[in-house]
Amino acid sequence: MAHKVLITDPLSEEGIHPLLQSEDFTADIATDLTPEELKIRITGYDALLVRSQTQVTRDLIEKAVNLKIIGRAGVGVDNIDLEAATENGIIVVNAPNGNTNSAAEHTMAMLMALARNIPQAYLSLKNQQWDRKKYVGTELKNKTLGVIGLGRIGAEVAYRARGQRMNVMAYDPFLTEEKAEAMGLDYGSVQDVLKAADFITIHTPLLKETRHLLNKEAFEIMKDGVQIVNCARGGIIDEEALYDAVLSGKVAGAALDVFEEEPFYDNKLLDLPEVIATPHLGASTVEAQENVAIDVCADVMHFLVSGAVNNPVNLPSVPSDILSKIRPYFELAEKLGTFLIYLTDEVPEEINVTYSGEVSAGEIAPITRNAIKGILKRHLGDHVNDVNAMFLADKKGINVNESKTSKARGFANLLTLEVKTKSGVRRVSGTLLNGLGPRIVKVDNYSVDVTPQGHIVVIHHQDQPGVIGRMGSLLAEHQINIATMQVDRSDMGGDAIMMLTVDKHLEDAEINALKNLEEIKEVMAVDL
Repeated sequence: MAHKVLITDPLSEEGIHPLLQSEDFTADIATDLTPEELKIRITGYDALLVRSQTQVTRDLIEKAVNLKIIGRAGVGVDNIDLEAATENGIIVVNAPNGNTNSAAEHTMAMLMALARNIPQAYLSLKNQQWDRKKYVGTELKNKTLGVIGLGRIGAEVAYRARGQRMNVMAYDPFLTEEKAEAMGLDYGSVQDVLKAADFITIHTPLLKETRHLLNKEAFEIMKDGVQIVNCARGGIIDEEALYDAVLSGKVAGAALDVFEEEPFYDNKLLDLPEVIATPHLGASTVEAQENVAIDVCADVMHFLVSGAVNNPVNLPSVPSDILSKIRPYFELAEKLGTFLIYLTDEVPEEINVTYSGEVSAGEIAPITRNAIKGILKRHLGDHVNDVNAMFLADKKGINVNESKTSKARGFANLLTLEVKTKSGVRRVSGTLLNGLGPRIVKVDNYSVDVTPQGHIVVIHHQDQPGVIGRMGSLLAEHQINIATMQVDRSDMGGDAIMMLTVDKHLEDAEINALKNLEEIKEVMAVDL
């Protein structure tokens, strides 16, 4: 019997052609269904293909009694209730690679148009002006392009820029000097890139850490006359700060495909002749639209026939009896991973996950995926999920090892995560306490008892009288209330750790104030 597929959003005809021609599938296209009509119609289908228009809600999923897979022809899946799909045993796939070339080419087009004043010169001609002197441009050859974010698209841009004989300096949280050298790139921190670059292009997800990454302070350390390209996400650039930097002449020009608010019809950046823009066209090519449709259709067809997929974005089905036993560890694993990665700014080379006690006797793979997800999400954002976490870790060159032991060092169950970097090892252990849920019980070699939620401050300091008091007074001056405190030390007068839960997120100025206390060696703020 042929598998039944419903397509409810417009997809490229070329992309869905194999699906329509296969005798193993019956595909129906219905792009004008109301939500209520879709709930009635979905009951008879094995697969649903959408873009961003169709809202795949929990209510819809629960009506889809025969649905096995949902395919999203694109990257984002915010219109799909992933939790509901997972609970109902429905796998969700997307097409994360289909627009890579399109976005990279658009970035290069914006870069060249910016360097040579092409849009401005064209408008001048349209206004019947012939002004060659006014639109003298800048060559890319021998200029330094700073690439912040070296994922799929950033790496493609770097490759193309080298073809233009540009020098490329890149930063990515998973980039090492060795990897950069192998790619023919210069390696640097974000600050190194900002200081060295003649042109800067951004290719990071929009996260708490990357929001307003290019702000007033960032512009101040750039070269005079720097030029900026953003074809990634609106919000990575502080638009007010960019406006001021262009007005002052610090930034000679900017090319923007994305904005903090979209769509818009009144953005003062477009009043500046030095700014060129497009309305979020990075993935808007015929080929990209075809590619995402081809990729997602192929994944859906392959899954319905063989049960395997290439780009899953939710947790694969786990037998309910096993899932009920291990599900409580999912939150613990992810929280430990998120906490651990904030203890280091270096690139993880190896991640070790150790299961001790009762938890070692069961299925551990789904727990490990949650731990790796927690570690990677700091830098990769919501693109990381339970299923692709292991794939992404491997793609970033991170070795992941699992081990089991029946000995849990005084705990009924214990989960330990360890990250190895070039300069050292950081470690965190956690457990589940009956009735109390997840707890962090060890950080490196220090014993603690902290609930992994809210705003946590980790302070490494010298064990001396008065340190805790001075720290508390400083936080009080900044109107930061301490909810709980845990302290442990290696020996009297030696190294010590202080873990605080506080009532609000610590800003950089407050963290720096703590670091300025004489006995304090390291301060890290973690939001869980």
